[in-house]
Amino acid sequence: MARPHTQSFDKKKTVAENRRARFDYALDDIYEAGIVLTGTEVKSLRFGEGSIAESYAEVRDGQVWLINSNIPEFSHGNRFNHEPKRPRKLLLHDREIRKLHGAVARQGMTLVPLSIYFNGRGRAKLELALAKGKKAHDKRATIKERDWKREQQRILKDTG
Repeated sequence: MARPHTQSFDKKKTVAENRRARFDYALDDIYEAGIVLTGTEVKSLRFGEGSIAESYAEVRDGQVWLINSNIPEFSHGNRFNHEPKRPRKLLLHDREIRKLHGAVARQGMTLVPLSIYFNGRGRAKLELALAKGKKAHDKRATIKERDWKREQQRILKDTG
């Protein structure tokens, strides 16, 4: 079975990546969403600080929110600094929001953030995936497949 080609976006500078998500979840659709940020949050992200390891997204009142993401306070932000773990609104088209809401409500899927990056125009974007959690046996199969691919490459390298 051929592996589906994932859609790639114009990523100039990746700030935070959730590498564990590809192991823990079976990813279906991947979306690019804008993030509503304050000035000190953008500055903090430009310095390469931020984490989305434990974060998730949810649909509330017809809007998508990024929950539990950590963007630390900006060091020179004085009294105008932001709250590090506040919920952040994600910018998506209405059609995409309805599709995500339907999948989460009916099919029991999860919205998992994969990475935060700056695109070519300097805008902060979030790569958001519609995913279904993997069971323990699925994770073992993934590990087994990855080890077999690595072994194949070694064999081809030695014989080639």
